[in-house]
Amino acid sequence: MQPQAVMKKQSFTALSSTVLVIAALASPQALAQSVNPIGTLTASPNLVPAGTRPTLTWSVTYPVSVMDYVTIKIPGGITPKQNLVCDVRIIGASVTTQDAKGKTVYLETLGQILCNGASTWSTIFDGLNTDTRIQTQAIVKSFTATANQPINFGGYYINKVKSFAYTSQIGDNVRFQVNGDTPPSNLPGCNDASLNSFLKPYLNASGKVQIGPMDVIIFMELTTNNKATLGYDLQDLVFLVTFTKPLNP
Repeated sequence: MQPQAVMKKQSFTALSSTVLVIAALASPQALAQSVNPIGTLTASPNLVPAGTRPTLTWSVTYPVSVMDYVTIKIPGGITPKQNLVCDVRIIGASVTTQDAKGKTVYLETLGQILCNGASTWSTIFDGLNTDTRIQTQAIVKSFTATANQPINFGGYYINKVKSFAYTSQIGDNVRFQVNGDTPPSNLPGCNDASLNSFLKPYLNASGKVQIGPMDVIIFMELTTNNKATLGYDLQDLVFLVTFTKPLNP
């Protein structure tokens, strides 16, 4: 009966180790972001005679990072290192003004993209923050991004006339960030009243960017390039870009 007793003890020990590892690797924060490592623990032999120790073998697959597949420059945009499928979601558009009665109203805001060596910008969003596409965080463009071709984003708003268009090709009114980054200091903190509600799910309790491992979030300031003004808050237009490997590279 001794081998059976040892086997039970060994099984219990291995199970305990596995539970501890899962608890350490899969914190609620990690699970929420789907970036926790996945691993297995095997013991050989299965039956361990008294006085001997099993050989424990770990197999851990670590999550990928979007920075393994793209480079980001400000200015300069996102450049994929290989062909990648790119889904662009609209998260929010918050340029406002006051009407004749002093009521705050949203202004028509346009987001644009320049990619795959194109010479002209394409509009991927034209609407207000009340737009259904924003409420559902809809994909506004899906395409295969060509390796080594920069992807640039830009935007402007219309208040009777078209405003100046800011892009990621010049200056830093368009910012790119990945999971775990500390947001620019001009962006309101996660507990600030001035932070737009559409951004709150993308910042964790520590105020850091909370998105998927293959995501890039894009913050745009469209009303001014003067960082000393309160209006420079980088939340006038926000996109979320998700990259995946194509099925047939």
